[in-house]
Amino acid sequence: MELLVKNKEGRIWDISGIVTDISLKTARTGKPATLELTLVDSGVYQHPKFGISNGDIVQFSKDGMDVFYGFVFSLDTGSDEQIKLTAYDQIRYLLGNGSYVLQDVTASEVIQKIAKDYGLKTGLLDQTEYRIPSLIEDDKKLLDIIMGAIGSELQYKGKLMAFYDDFGKLTLHKPEAMLLNLVLGAGHYLYDYSLKRSIDDDTYNTIFLYKDNEEIGQREFFPVSDKENVKRWGILHLYQKADDKANDAQIREKANNLLKLHNREKLSLSVQAIGDMRVRAGNFIYVLVADFETQLFLVDQCTHKISGGEHTMSLDIKVV
Repeated sequence: MELLVKNKEGRIWDISGIVTDISLKTARTGKPATLELTLVDSGVYQHPKFGISNGDIVQFSKDGMDVFYGFVFSLDTGSDEQIKLTAYDQIRYLLGNGSYVLQDVTASEVIQKIAKDYGLKTGLLDQTEYRIPSLIEDDKKLLDIIMGAIGSELQYKGKLMAFYDDFGKLTLHKPEAMLLNLVLGAGHYLYDYSLKRSIDDDTYNTIFLYKDNEEIGQREFFPVSDKENVKRWGILHLYQKADDKANDAQIREKANNLLKLHNREKLSLSVQAIGDMRVRAGNFIYVLVADFETQLFLVDQCTHKISGGEHTMSLDIKVV
């Protein structure tokens, strides 16, 4: 394991030997990766010039993998001679607001545009196919603008893209690149889990997309529905405005994709397992438990904890 802190004066501190607890959290959407460290301060062999400041760079590598590259955002100290450090990756800088008016762009191009405007580094950005006819966002969080553009790829092309910071570079991957050769189950790393089946969150069996046709002065609707699931659950509907510049065929395709995506019970698991540093939010993994046949799950949130030589991970995963 290697944990380095690089300060603005060019000093590099190897803090691997004074870290007592490590927590690394990743979420699939809406948050930067968060590295939390607990360090022993004022040790006997501590260098007299040792110090960490907000803005310093933190690098974390383990098991031959470059895991985290980010920046210190908070430091807590007290009488117990410990330092509690919190660092975030580059996505933290996408939590500020911005305004954009773009036309005929893909999600990949939106990421490149925003990264360039705010001085952020990019890595491999897999090309997305759907071209957004018109993107108009005013005073909106930059990360939400990006995730909205990426969501269009799912709605129109059925592809769930993964956006994250890969060791200091903003990265966009197609779903097939996020498949991990890992099976969790009894005897396979997993030691506890809880299962939830629900239609209470993000389940719809009826989709109403609409657009306002200015030429004829009427609102046009593009409904699709699953009658069997309407009988079973009642009408669970999503009412949503279509893109102004999308044609009728594109709107119908989007409605069908939304129904395919949302017309089902949500199956989610909370898993406790032996840690595997390869796992992060956005990965697809296989899970084998007694309640259902082995199937592919999407990691929605992942927390690695390393303490006293023990490495565990907690996962929130779901079927997609």
